[in-house]
Amino acid sequence: MIKSITTLFILFLTFLNLPAQENNMQEIINIIEEIKSGFAPDKRTALFDVSISGGNDLIVLSGETNLIEAENELIARLKEKSIMFENNIRLLPSEELGGKVYGIINLSVANIRSKHSHSAELTTQALLGTPVKVLKKDDGFCLVQTPDKYISWVDNSGVKLVNKEELEKWINADKIIFNSEYGFSFAEADINSDRVSDLVAGDILINLGKENNFYNVEYPDGRTAFIEADKCLGLNNWFSEAYPTEENIISTAKKFMGIPYLWGGTSTKGMDCSGFTKTVYFLNGVVLQRDASQQVNTGILVDTEKGLDNLKPGDLLFFGFKQTEEKKERITHVGIYIGNNEFIHASGKVMINSLNPDAANFSEYRLKQFIRAKRIINSVDDNGITSIKNNKFYSGEF
Repeated sequence: MIKSITTLFILFLTFLNLPAQENNMQEIINIIEEIKSGFAPDKRTALFDVSISGGNDLIVLSGETNLIEAENELIARLKEKSIMFENNIRLLPSEELGGKVYGIINLSVANIRSKHSHSAELTTQALLGTPVKVLKKDDGFCLVQTPDKYISWVDNSGVKLVNKEELEKWINADKIIFNSEYGFSFAEADINSDRVSDLVAGDILINLGKENNFYNVEYPDGRTAFIEADKCLGLNNWFSEAYPTEENIISTAKKFMGIPYLWGGTSTKGMDCSGFTKTVYFLNGVVLQRDASQQVNTGILVDTEKGLDNLKPGDLLFFGFKQTEEKKERITHVGIYIGNNEFIHASGKVMINSLNPDAANFSEYRLKQFIRAKRIINSVDDNGITSIKNNKFYSGEF
């Protein structure tokens, strides 16, 4: 009888304590969400995936993040409230990488996916010679962050993992950039010799010297090859010439007319709408954000309230759905203004449409969905736009 009463009493106390436990847990969840919204508002560019378990006596933190500042803030907030916790959050880059927390893209175009699976969604691409931050490895893939801060998965064959010393060697080496839309490298200084790989515009390799009309080049994994010299530029020379003027942007954009639309594509093999704008500006020395919904938050706002007269060639035009009382604004498409009310964009293929109802190539659909325009040309190294030569990934300072 006494034992039964004791058991009931303990259950009663536990029941009374449940609301306090729930409130405590909810408070911690709220703190985590506050920190996430402050440090990692965009999961495409920052990781703060933290969960909790346990109870009032001891809270267990688990998950992972690449933001030590966010983790430190969470720990400080919990200590401030005298909350007992065990910290099992995994800080990235992973210790399992053994110091090889950097990578250099090793294919002409590396496909980067939403999950570590070849069947997963293609989210972006990276070009040969691109430096990346490696966060962890899993099942034949590496979670990497590209120079636009995008975080996704690339298969192991697409990236050469290196340590800091090896990265600096690559950064400081004399390099060339491939500036033809498409081509190949060869085993010898002869276009009839065996091919080593394909190449696309923007690929970067180490320059080992010149032989006849070819550059002798080295890949991140140590392979060597020869590339026709008239299809390359010395990278330092290219840096001094590559700048986004109105003429340069339009000329580059029109070179890609008819190239197929590819969801997740950011290369001359295929591109989606923001991959197209990103590629055009990259080939003129600028790193744009990956997605249209990110690009719209950069650059200088162009006044289009009373029409399109203030637009200049090279401006980015953004399309989508305007904000309503029920829904937030949603940017779903982007193109490049080329003048005379026309814009070039990737939609099915790279093509030119007009916002003028009297034009033969008028797109009523795009006119109805037009949201705003942003000027990129006057924003290099400002307003969220970085030049390649000043991007910390390309200078090895990340």
